[in-house]
Amino acid sequence: MLGYDAVINPSNYGLEDSSNPCCITWANGTSACIPGLPACQDPEKHYFWDGYHLTETVYKVIGTRCINANSDSPAAPALYVFGDSLFDSGNNNLLLTLAKANYPPYGVNFDGGATGRFTDGKTIPDLIAEFLGLPYSLPYFSLRGSPELTGLNYASAACGILPETGKSSGICLNFDEQINLFNLTVELELSKHYKTSSEVSDYLSKSLFVITIGSNDYLSYAGRQLLNAKQRYDPQSFAKLLVDNLSLQFQRLYKIGARKIIMFEIGPIGCIPSVTRQFKHSGKCVEKINQLAVIFNSQLATLLKSLTSTLQGSEFILGQAHWLGYDAIVNPSNYGLEDSSNPCCITWANGTSACIPILPACQDPDKHFFWDGYHLTQAVYKVIGSRCINGTVCVPKNIKDLVQI
Repeated sequence: MLGYDAVINPSNYGLEDSSNPCCITWANGTSACIPGLPACQDPEKHYFWDGYHLTETVYKVIGTRCINANSDSPAAPALYVFGDSLFDSGNNNLLLTLAKANYPPYGVNFDGGATGRFTDGKTIPDLIAEFLGLPYSLPYFSLRGSPELTGLNYASAACGILPETGKSSGICLNFDEQINLFNLTVELELSKHYKTSSEVSDYLSKSLFVITIGSNDYLSYAGRQLLNAKQRYDPQSFAKLLVDNLSLQFQRLYKIGARKIIMFEIGPIGCIPSVTRQFKHSGKCVEKINQLAVIFNSQLATLLKSLTSTLQGSEFILGQAHWLGYDAIVNPSNYGLEDSSNPCCITWANGTSACIPILPACQDPDKHFFWDGYHLTQAVYKVIGSRCINGTVCVPKNIKDLVQI
């Protein structure tokens, strides 16, 4: 069934072609490779190598899942999640804020229904948890009693890197506040489960920390909500302000005990409906806003390389989601999508905001890039997540390689 699903839904596994051989074969693609002739340039995107056999990529997917499925322990002891609404799994449900997703049609394709995830189904952390063999990381504010040792989710919709971001919507947890809660978890809870500090350190060093943050800082910056920042900082300086803050925040995580940290780029925010329907532009996206994200992502990449080289034993991984997302918007059919411009659900404010409660969403969210005015569908998260786990979206190591360290 795994192989069949990869043939039917290749994008879920980071593949693009599940019908044709990668090499040039005898008998019109039905036999072995013809000696001496070159194969395709991207075998990692193909399911079939020749007329009979599979590529190394497919064997890796099958082998990895076989190893994880038959192991007595998961691939990592825990998955800790930080960020904004792209990763929030329910923390904002219990905060005084307008930024909530705990009502239908959110969660229409999720087993738990409308949990507070800002999409129709699973998020990238959910997909990573499944790969690791872990339960989904519970939202921190949902806890009653001692936390799970398999990880927690501290992400909070509307917030960002800067403390002032998102406050116009109500209360949310900025990145510093999320790290504060994680520190409390380590100091007050993990000490109850481990006898020595070295055991805690070993547990944290093997755990994964996945983060996406910064989009809301830029949406505020572009929308003139942070008027002081807009006046004081040009795009390069604003990116430096955010990255300098991130550097201190990452160093705090390292000091607490995090060693394997995956930080995703800011996506093509100039293409989301809440932007394209409010800003004048030509083409499919507001490229001047996309350029803001590109500037930030460039500085982020430099920061992560620097931290890995200076903080002993650390692995700071960059999730290169920006250009993958942009390509899926510009060339949706390459990813099994049909609509990369409009929200799947019916939203407030002419497609620029959140889903209107109870109203039905589109019948085919798996064919849509956008779920609401800001967020992506499960189908898109699967493309990004699978390629971070097994492919080349996450660098310099994908998650499959990272857990082996």
